Amino acid sequence: MSRPSELKYRGVTAFQRRIGNPILRRLAIQTLLETTGRTSGLPRRTPVGGRRVGNSFWLVSEFGERSQYVRNIKADPRVRVRIRGRWHIGTAHLLPDDDPIARLRTLPRYNSAAVRVLGSGLLTVRVDLEE
Repeated sequence: MSRPSELKYRGVTAFQRRIGNPILRRLAIQTLLETTGRTSGLPRRTPVGGRRVGNSFWLVSEFGERSQYVRNIKADPRVRVRIRGRWHIGTAHLLPDDDPIARLRTLPRYNSAAVRVLGSGLLTVRVDLEE
């Protein structure tokens, strides 16, 4: 990874970890992805933007496989997603062959714009929800 990309990654993740995520996790309307920590085994909740389409929830990881929640999904794909205040159990799938830029066009604009600007190494994630 180039130096500017590395600096952007460190800056964005530091902000998210210390300020953004703690605030957003408290908002009832915020969509959350809950993974199981790959080392600790504890639940890890991450605010995400995405869209439910049928029995699937789609999102794009802004830092691809460097994102902590993506690393957790690789270790254990069983996740929960809170959509509009309701929790759904599902199985996450990493889709490296999907076009994340095209996928972002189908997701909510505000989050998609932030992912495009702040992200690098984008990765599409699909969560198949159980009903």
